[in-house]
Amino acid sequence: MDVNRFRTHTLHDERILRILSAALEAVEPAKLVQDYLQKADLPKHKRAFLLGIGKAAEPMTLAAADSLTHFTDALVVTKYASSRTRERIAVIESGHPVPDARSLAAGRAALDFVSRLNEDDLLICLISGGGSALVTAPRQGVTLEEIQAKTSSLLASGAPIQEVNNLRRQLDRIKGGGLARATKAKIVSLILSDVIGNSLETIASGMTVDVARGTRVQNVIIGDLRRAAEIAKQKAAEEGFESGILDLAIQGEASEVGLKLAQRLKEERRKRRSPFCLIAGGETTVTIKGNGKGGRNQELALAAVDELSGVENAMLISLATDGDDGPTDAAGAVVNGETRQRAERIGMDASAYLSRNDAYHFFKPLNDLLKPGYTGTNVNDLLLLIGL
Repeated sequence: MDVNRFRTHTLHDERILRILSAALEAVEPAKLVQDYLQKADLPKHKRAFLLGIGKAAEPMTLAAADSLTHFTDALVVTKYASSRTRERIAVIESGHPVPDARSLAAGRAALDFVSRLNEDDLLICLISGGGSALVTAPRQGVTLEEIQAKTSSLLASGAPIQEVNNLRRQLDRIKGGGLARATKAKIVSLILSDVIGNSLETIASGMTVDVARGTRVQNVIIGDLRRAAEIAKQKAAEEGFESGILDLAIQGEASEVGLKLAQRLKEERRKRRSPFCLIAGGETTVTIKGNGKGGRNQELALAAVDELSGVENAMLISLATDGDDGPTDAAGAVVNGETRQRAERIGMDASAYLSRNDAYHFFKPLNDLLKPGYTGTNVNDLLLLIGL
């Protein structure tokens, strides 16, 4: 991945740019799929079908198509599709993070696709985060509007993804193993995890997780945040940093987490030799109280601004690995000891922007929004605490 995609006003150290690039390349979904299929002993079958659902569905499915050239048909449901077209592969763009009419159509298409398969067929599912919203099939008596309202309410309240997806499983017949129950085919589901702890029931609401199917369903985690963090740690060491992993299960209110991480960075800056790079990750939440613009990674970074003010040679980076942080074109933001002073010189107060959840408009004039664009992967959020 081109390191310049991560460059900002504050983040221009080539070593750190290479660390970020290495971390995301480690969870590049196409390579993960290809590596698995090259070694896999797949169930015997007469025909093979591919079904990709999630933010990383397109590269995962295309990789599977390249590895299994004998496949019959493929369907991809994703948030952003490329302009590439492939024979035997249909692609649907759908709604996220709240399901919409496109999600309904995609849900029908997915169920139709799998329901026509038989016992001699093999269905390879390529599952990644975002799938819960991208396909929906409301249970009898439930409307799309009800699902939208309840999903929006939970997201705005700062509810963890486990709670959101638990609701989705209750309201939606494609979730909680519903996709598996809709087909007679053998299933191998290759999963890119965006969930802390890699809970199969939570990733894309567990569409292929169904104990009733027994050994006819195989669910395999092929990539996760741990893999990205380990490669980031290794790359940081190669670049001359003292490196380590702090915590890859960070949850909670983004603003509270940002403050705590800033305090930890200050502490580490006092006691460690430089340079160092400490890696953390997880998935925070934001309780929306204002009418600003931003995402959890930007809010986390904004909450660190005042605490890091004046701390020399320290930097905090918060990045959504899919390149998509909330309803913005940014993936996160970068903060160092000069961020507050730079903001004050143009009349911006970090606490005021934080109070109205307006991190995007705080970091934009500072040119410290991370904007790598669509990365093609999705394994939670990556956090770097750096001493230089």
